[in-house]
Amino acid sequence: MKPKQFTGPPDTVRKEILEPAFEQYVAPFRIVKGKGFRLKDFDPGDTCGLTLDKADAAELLQRGTAWLAEVQDMLYAQDRWSLLIVFQAMDAAGKDSTIKHVMSGVNPQGCQVSSFKQPAPEELDHDYLWRYVKGLPARGRIGIFNRSYYEEVLVVRVHEELLQRQKLPHAGKQIWKERLADIAQFEDYLTRQGTIILKFFLYVSRQEQKRRFIERLDQPDKRWKFSDADIKERKYWDDYMDAYEEAIRATASKHAPWFVVPADNKWFTRLVVAAAIVEALEHLDLAYPQVDSRKEKELAAVRAALTK
Repeated sequence: MKPKQFTGPPDTVRKEILEPAFEQYVAPFRIVKGKGFRLKDFDPGDTCGLTLDKADAAELLQRGTAWLAEVQDMLYAQDRWSLLIVFQAMDAAGKDSTIKHVMSGVNPQGCQVSSFKQPAPEELDHDYLWRYVKGLPARGRIGIFNRSYYEEVLVVRVHEELLQRQKLPHAGKQIWKERLADIAQFEDYLTRQGTIILKFFLYVSRQEQKRRFIERLDQPDKRWKFSDADIKERKYWDDYMDAYEEAIRATASKHAPWFVVPADNKWFTRLVVAAAIVEALEHLDLAYPQVDSRKEKELAAVRAALTK
């Protein structure tokens, strides 16, 4: 499939490119009900039958990001909603590059990326959601979590020794079920306050992860990304997949959906993420605030004064 060249204002471009993409590139990967969810039903190499070279894929993505940039301005001006975008993935799945390419056109003043490493001593002295709450986007803004509170039911679950550092008075056998319930309720609360939540699991295959690790080792400009810990974590692949599967089952909902995005082809990953974000913002029916008659008179007086 070779796309035609699109011209025109962003809204026209959206109708030509992104509207068909809603069903084709978003719906197959959206999870709103956790019951019966299985990762094995998804293919990390899936592209929905779409084959594009890098130039064509970049063209599609650029048109989407142009529309996103315009809508972000309306989101900020309306000051009613906020957008929280959560990225979770195994190492080398492409979180950083997806954020970079999809959000390349947005105004940095209205968008903040938060990356969460191992918790600091102060953070360990608070509840596990505390440090994430501090990074939530204000109204009119976009917040991106590069890893998130889901680490508390993923890496902490796989490596339970990390749980000991949190010095919890009660940490029984039901802690993971309890934490997943906490997260689901937390997201429900946020959506009732006007935060739109989109959660992306970039689903890379173990084979593709290996190829990307080798590429990092072979290319001088990518070696800095490599860590011994990346290789060590591969030993726990099945444990991580089980943890992801259970987390998605427990927290997928209509108001805070998961998207299991095929991540073996980066161009397709970016297209799905961009289309999902555009679709979510489209449903908000955003527009610039209208001024009332009194304000119109004030503006007319200002114009008259400036043109004397």
